[in-house]
Amino acid sequence: MTTPARVTLTLVKGRLEPAEYVYDERTTCVLGRSSDCSPRLPSDEHHRTVSRHHCLLDINPPDVRIRDFGSLNGTYVNGKMIGRRAEGLAPSEAAEDSYPEHDLVDGDEIRLGSTVFRVGITLGSTPGPVARHCAKCGRDLGKAADGRAGAVLCASCQAEPAAVLKLLLELAAGGRADLASISGYEVIRELGRGGMGAVYLARHEATGREVALKVMLPKVAASSTSRARFLREMALTRALRHPNVVPLLDTGFADGTFYLTTEYCTDGSLDRLLSRSAGGRLPADEALRITLQALDGLEHAHGQGVVHRDLSPSNILLHRTAGGAGAGAGNEVSTAKVADFGLAKAFDQAGLSGLTRTGAVAGKPTYSARQQVIDFRNASPGVDLWALAACLYQMLTGTVPRDFPREKDPWYVVLREAAVPIREREAGVPRALAAVIDEALDERPGRGFASAAELREALTQAGPTP
Repeated sequence: MTTPARVTLTLVKGRLEPAEYVYDERTTCVLGRSSDCSPRLPSDEHHRTVSRHHCLLDINPPDVRIRDFGSLNGTYVNGKMIGRRAEGLAPSEAAEDSYPEHDLVDGDEIRLGSTVFRVGITLGSTPGPVARHCAKCGRDLGKAADGRAGAVLCASCQAEPAAVLKLLLELAAGGRADLASISGYEVIRELGRGGMGAVYLARHEATGREVALKVMLPKVAASSTSRARFLREMALTRALRHPNVVPLLDTGFADGTFYLTTEYCTDGSLDRLLSRSAGGRLPADEALRITLQALDGLEHAHGQGVVHRDLSPSNILLHRTAGGAGAGAGNEVSTAKVADFGLAKAFDQAGLSGLTRTGAVAGKPTYSARQQVIDFRNASPGVDLWALAACLYQMLTGTVPRDFPREKDPWYVVLREAAVPIREREAGVPRALAAVIDEALDERPGRGFASAAELREALTQAGPTP
């Protein structure tokens, strides 16, 4: 019988409702006095030193890590302060410093002001042997073994996704049933890589069919439960069929590695297009065309209950086909298609990505809406609209909506900083279009757009003309 791992915060001092917070899946939460925090601390004389957004909990049961945002009076774990800004510094100035993090264990106590929580960690149980050796090379995982059941790759193998894929293709050629969907493919070249793995152009030797073949490498052992959860979520994505969605063809798992195949988009990604463009920008009419097509893809997915949650220029792909709307005879048009729908969510919520909101390797959340940090588990379609508006902003200005100073905590920036009005970046952006983009990036309650259809209508009416 499978029982889930669990992280519990139990109130041992203070007055809060509820007095217990239970987390049994991957999430983040922010503690502080702001109305959007959970747990939310009271604004009274006992919590004057608690900031509005005081500290971040990165939770991937049974693992949990705490990070202070540079609060005035610090965050205390078992009576020891783990973060505090220097006297005389404003919160925005203090955030430019680097603050320590702390991995929490069962029984630790967290104090903010006069409120104290006790951390409870339940390891849970999952069928299968505990991962002790690398699923590819057999190396002893040593201290890297996390005690979870399942299969995982060592750090050295995770750093070489091409070698991992080569072995999978060799095993597929040898007749492995769990690799049947990629049997007969050969790798042509790498298309890109990120924190979860890498993607390659692959061609089927017999049919000549070309696909994008992605390998995803879990940071923790992939148990039978987490594998089933990931593949079940991806089945929802596989059902998406729309001209502006990159179709997912096959998914599978073997030897500590998830793999999937999708349609190969001939013109690459939007971020590659921007890197080749003057100033990293596109003409307003081209930027708007790409955005409107991506919105059509988002509207379809949202209608099926699928939220992307990781939208950026790297997964807006361009595919060139003959003919098409507005094309003359023999002409070709490039169509924008959204890729990787639900992929990051499925991988993260299955607990396969480790702790990603903290640590030196946590990338800048450039296209993340505030909601994704405050309420990661329940992110709504609105986070995709914010991210797409951020992509349009970049296409028009060559930069992203928020300023991310080099030494500033990126998650604190997302929580506290508003997008810079687009015409402050680029005065040549048409006023009507700028007004729509600024509205789409406004994260105050009641602002922004409620749906992809609503944003598309506003952008269409604004148009690219001054």
